[in-house]
Amino acid sequence: MIRRPAVAGRFYPSDPEALRRDLVALTRGRVPLPGPRGMAVVVPHAGYIYSGRIAAATYTAVRLPRRAAILCPNQTGLGESIAVNDEGEWETPLGRVPVDTPLARAILQRCRQARVDAAAHSREHSLEVQLPFLQHLVGHVRFVPICVGTLHLPDLLELGRAVAEAVADDAEEVLLIVSSDMSHYVPAAVADEQDHKAIERMLAIDPEGLHRVVLREDISMCGVAPAVAGLEAVRRLGAGRGRLVAYGHSGETTGDLQSVVGYAGVAIT
Repeated sequence: MIRRPAVAGRFYPSDPEALRRDLVALTRGRVPLPGPRGMAVVVPHAGYIYSGRIAAATYTAVRLPRRAAILCPNQTGLGESIAVNDEGEWETPLGRVPVDTPLARAILQRCRQARVDAAAHSREHSLEVQLPFLQHLVGHVRFVPICVGTLHLPDLLELGRAVAEAVADDAEEVLLIVSSDMSHYVPAAVADEQDHKAIERMLAIDPEGLHRVVLREDISMCGVAPAVAGLEAVRRLGAGRGRLVAYGHSGETTGDLQSVVGYAGVAIT
């Protein structure tokens, strides 16, 4: 199976050379840091013109291995509540990225709610926009696509446990990537206040706390579900701390401060 690009030409350039130029500009020629690896990152997924600089800063703040599990929200409503691709390739203007079949199937074996499903991924942009960054910064990568469309806390914690166990049993390094934007269509001051309540729980590696504060405060963080699962995974893997790499919002590009989308980049080691 080849998953064709759904948002090339809209969220990022469809022309390979234009896309490479944008990625070079966004990363400012930087390369991922040497030294201790990042266990996980939380990165935004809006159009590159809005959130690309925050994603780029986050990806270049950690050492990137050649394998990743990417957890994204299901914003289309299609497919299974926890949808995994376990074979095939995803195509971007920079080429094709293979699915990490052994790791995908190890996760599926450990998570009762997860299903092999292409429909949830077919039109979802939040995972697709991460791949060109990995292609540009790492080169040849393999990844597990996981699209999460449930807010049921026990299922999210089970998914996190399954990811942690599969990663721990693997002999190679795997980076966990959580794709999420923050508050949607609120004034910039409101977004800043609400988003930092959620960011505080992510930095504390507190999946239940993140789930609780987002629902209680009605924070429109689209990727809260994959973030909860990702935090549970890194907690079980022994994560030490989270660090806020960058924060911003769409108003910095549009000039409209009355209705913004917030973006956060978090690195967890």
